[in-house]
Amino acid sequence: MNELGGPEKLAYQEVPDPQVGKGQVLVEVKAAGVNFPDLLIIQGLYQFKPEPPFSPGGEVAGVVRAVGEGVTRVKPGDDVVALGIWGGFAELMLIGEDRVLPMPEGVSYDVAAATTTTYGTMVHAYQDRAKLAEGETVLVLGAAGGVGTAAIEVAKRMGAGKIVAAASSPEKLEVCKSIGADEVIDYSREDLKKRAKELTGGGADVVVDPVGGPYSEPALRATAWNGRFLVVGFAAGDIPSVPLNLTLLKGCAVVGVFWGAFLAREPKAATAQLRQIGQWVAAGELSPLVSKAYPLADGAQALRDLADRKVTGKVVLKP
Repeated sequence: MNELGGPEKLAYQEVPDPQVGKGQVLVEVKAAGVNFPDLLIIQGLYQFKPEPPFSPGGEVAGVVRAVGEGVTRVKPGDDVVALGIWGGFAELMLIGEDRVLPMPEGVSYDVAAATTTTYGTMVHAYQDRAKLAEGETVLVLGAAGGVGTAAIEVAKRMGAGKIVAAASSPEKLEVCKSIGADEVIDYSREDLKKRAKELTGGGADVVVDPVGGPYSEPALRATAWNGRFLVVGFAAGDIPSVPLNLTLLKGCAVVGVFWGAFLAREPKAATAQLRQIGQWVAAGELSPLVSKAYPLADGAQALRDLADRKVTGKVVLKP
């Protein structure tokens, strides 16, 4: 990004190789996950605002090329995942040692790059924030996207009783059913609150909302007594305002989920969860949906497809 704006402003060009410094790791990028925050950061709409020129992309899998003075966590040749805020849509990513973790064993670079943020977010969300119990009902908004597909799979793996997927088209809902959703709602045609209450027997124990906008309030109204409404993101673009009296009337909790902050503040717990995710993937207990791999040169198109909601599951860029 030489100037802020939409994906059409991205330029594919040669830049000097970054030089590793004290406490830093230089990663040769094998695959980079494409995420909604990447769209926000190139427009200057994210909470972190790098000054152009910069490369977007905060989630990569690759091989350590070099390490700076004082680095002890990894060494050259190690397979790693690197989780920054920008700098990943490139052949080389320079990042602090505290943002680099061993790549889960038994998974490919594509899968590692596509699962770290979304699956890490949902394991953290269910285990630490919602305390999801076996047999509870889960409602997932934006269920065909990266967070949504992870939310369905992880809920199933953790023993949820019924998973209701809400998305905007029949085609997307077919994807949700194929990965484990028990019931589906097309919220472009159906009343989200009414259908969610019908399908969950009065309300969902846990609601996963990575969408925001007009869907949050009806989903909150479809939350059960003692339910937990997980605020994961705002893919619809608008941060909603909801009537707080609903939390009083329902005895429910609105809970924020910010996996990036969890990783920074509790790296040992986050690393343990990533190791668990890798074991589940290697054992076939999770099957991350990587729907497409774009060449790095087509990074602008990948972000445009994400903005236009043409992406199911996750997509990656390949240098």
